[in-house]
Amino acid sequence: MDIATQGPIKRIKQNNQGIATFLSLALIPLSGFAIDIYIPSLPSMGVGLHAGSIQVQMTITIFLISYGLSQLFVGSLLDSYGRYKIGLGGLVVFALASIIIGMTHNIYLIYAMRAVHGITVALIVVSKRAYFVDVFTGDKLKYYLSIFTIIWSTGPILAPFLGGYLQDVFGWQSNFYFLAVYAVVILVLEIIFGGETLKEIKGFDLGRIIKVYAKMIRTAHFTLGLVILGFAYSMVMVYNMTGPFIIEHEFHLTPVVAGYCSLILGLAWMTGGFIGKATINRPFFKKLSVNIILQIFFVVLMLLSVGFVSNLFTLVLFAFLIHVTAGYTYNNYFTFSMRQFPENAAIAGGLAGGIVYVIVSILSYAVVFTIPAKDERNLGLSYALLIGLSAVVMYAVVRLNRKRTKAGQQVIL
Repeated sequence: MDIATQGPIKRIKQNNQGIATFLSLALIPLSGFAIDIYIPSLPSMGVGLHAGSIQVQMTITIFLISYGLSQLFVGSLLDSYGRYKIGLGGLVVFALASIIIGMTHNIYLIYAMRAVHGITVALIVVSKRAYFVDVFTGDKLKYYLSIFTIIWSTGPILAPFLGGYLQDVFGWQSNFYFLAVYAVVILVLEIIFGGETLKEIKGFDLGRIIKVYAKMIRTAHFTLGLVILGFAYSMVMVYNMTGPFIIEHEFHLTPVVAGYCSLILGLAWMTGGFIGKATINRPFFKKLSVNIILQIFFVVLMLLSVGFVSNLFTLVLFAFLIHVTAGYTYNNYFTFSMRQFPENAAIAGGLAGGIVYVIVSILSYAVVFTIPAKDERNLGLSYALLIGLSAVVMYAVVRLNRKRTKAGQQVIL
């Protein structure tokens, strides 16, 4: 498609780049906010909608499925038609869907709007990931990519507390009105300060896009990196699916305690991101190998200690240490993956997010099904399985890198 048919293109102005970068960072945690802000309101939603707990929980599942699958495809649109206008459209539709959810009492309409949420959040987040690859290069790009996981983790940490307050004062609908206001505020600021960052808008060429996807999937160090990302985030999801049961059923503590434990482990993930950012210039494969060794040490210590003592303190302590290392892995490999294809940043970001989500969805469910949420030992065994798989793939990545080095092929680190 000729660029002329696209109408005038508003390019981002140099003096607005700082504000545009801030707005892009502000949208990175949107996926976390869209999930976690109304978790404290789930029981009240069930009462207000005359729906069972499973029906209300399905609103989260539908969002996750829609968000994960959409990421596999939206990158090709963003790399073909640009980031700016599509991102603005995503914000508009996201805000409208949020308002509809707040106004309706029909659970099936909410399901439809949550699917819309997933698609629009994928468009927004993937476009903002690509923004940084469009605008920055070298060490500055590494710096911004390295803080993605830190910024993203603010969503799961802050959203439940904000949502609990809104629920207590205004009711469950206020969570979705807040999301709408947030999107509209960013939308207005984007219109004033934002602009297109894709250097060349080529239009949709299916043959070219298929070749790009094929090239990425065939790039072994890229696809293996996505697998490791999936293993790292699966450690968090396995705890999320099992930890509350252990705390409430095995230790006979309250859901409030389980909530505070989730907060602590959210901070662990963020800590791993900060450490990843601090060590950004250290040798890539060496620091990741050391991280795997630490994970093995922590999980072995966790399993051995269960024979002597098992309580809330030991559970959270070992989970915290393992989640720090998982956050460190994710921070480093996400930065690594996003830098491999700067000419197709949106496709790379979308493909990475989509594949990682698919891995996490399937693997975390399989692990929990195989090793039920029973006690701290089972959680340790779940961690051990995921860490063992990570070690195997990491070994393959290191060997692949050695072969590429000997062959004189350079990998962007």
